[in-house]
Amino acid sequence: MILKGSQRAGANQLAKHLINGEQNEHVTIHQIRGFMDDTVTGALNEAYALSRGTQCKQFMFSLSLNPPQNETVPVEVFEDALNRIEKKLGLENQPRIVVFHEKHGRRHAHCVWSRINIEEMKAINLPYTKLKLMDISKQLYLENGWQLPKGFINKAHKNPLNYTRAEWQQAARTNQNPKAIKATFQECWAASDSKDAFSAALKERGYFVARGDRRSFVAVDVFGEVYSLTRQIGVKKKELENRIGKADTLPSVEQVKKSISKQLSNILNNFLNEQNKDYKKSLKPLLDIKKAMTRQHRIDRSAQKSYQEKRWQKEEMQRVSRIRKGFRSIWDKINGRYWKSRKQNEKEAWLAHVRDRDERQNLIEKQLNQRQHLQTQLNLSHGKHEKDRENLIRNISHMNNPEPTTQEPSTQKDHIHDKFAEKNYKRELKPQNEKHFDNPDLEL
Repeated sequence: MILKGSQRAGANQLAKHLINGEQNEHVTIHQIRGFMDDTVTGALNEAYALSRGTQCKQFMFSLSLNPPQNETVPVEVFEDALNRIEKKLGLENQPRIVVFHEKHGRRHAHCVWSRINIEEMKAINLPYTKLKLMDISKQLYLENGWQLPKGFINKAHKNPLNYTRAEWQQAARTNQNPKAIKATFQECWAASDSKDAFSAALKERGYFVARGDRRSFVAVDVFGEVYSLTRQIGVKKKELENRIGKADTLPSVEQVKKSISKQLSNILNNFLNEQNKDYKKSLKPLLDIKKAMTRQHRIDRSAQKSYQEKRWQKEEMQRVSRIRKGFRSIWDKINGRYWKSRKQNEKEAWLAHVRDRDERQNLIEKQLNQRQHLQTQLNLSHGKHEKDRENLIRNISHMNNPEPTTQEPSTQKDHIHDKFAEKNYKRELKPQNEKHFDNPDLEL
């Protein structure tokens, strides 16, 4: 599984993320160890209070454990991984919190350790955490028979579409996929060998090369979002200059934005808005199913938890009744009956624990399968919307950036031809705006 960890502060902010039930469909607090408080917020604030007795600012080590997308991983695999990680990093027996999150049909875990050694009242040093986590990650892939990512086999094969949180938020503002954005820039760069070819390829996709304020080379899309070319393409500034030229020769971001605003007429913006409305309308039945499914899954888990707790209490009373009290207890210890009953109780308690754990895991796996099936339909719908949206932007780009011609403009014949082309363009757009979901009644 992919392991990502970092030292950090901000106890309240991290606690809100861990117990966030809005962005996550299911949140399960699996373990709170070594803290006096039994809540996530209280425990992390307790870690912060301990750090005040030291000079440590980043008093926590936060780790996320993300298994492969199509794998269902039992809780004991997560627990084993966490025990190996804390041993490797030197965080054994340190207070920790383990929380499971589920969303989009996937389950992952978060673990937060306190770095403060209470006996010595100083922070535990954590050198080379990235290399150590990568080593454990490779072992987990091999031991569980998961397909090893190409980046682990050869660093040259590392996914070039990795993006930061800022890039994700930027894409979300325009309802785009950050992977698709980065792939677009890299495809345009690979397919061009000059400034004009690169600019034309980007314009085809609705992006315009410009000179940035903080970055030398940027691109501006039709929505006014600014993208760093060095970050999106993955090349250095010198390589960009060799192909595009000096940044001083490019228009500024403000100039490009003004040019775009002039090119995009109100009717074309209405086309985009209409397309987004149609997409949301086609997506609503699936989102309603998702909401109802999440609610039912939470009810089922709560009912199972209540049933298991009552059953455990009943069985615990039966185990306690085997241990006699008073003088009988003393006599039972002498003749060995007490130790025999105690051993039987311990065995039954462990078997009951394993039984309850397996029942919870089976329910989770069943629900994850249902959720993954629904997520497949959501992804298909979203992919179709992105494709329609990309085609619309390409058509807009063609319409607002016609190919240069050497003929005299504004002739009567050309005017009639333009009207005919516009009529055909609107006819091509109409089917896209009428329907975006081929089979909304598809049975889950």
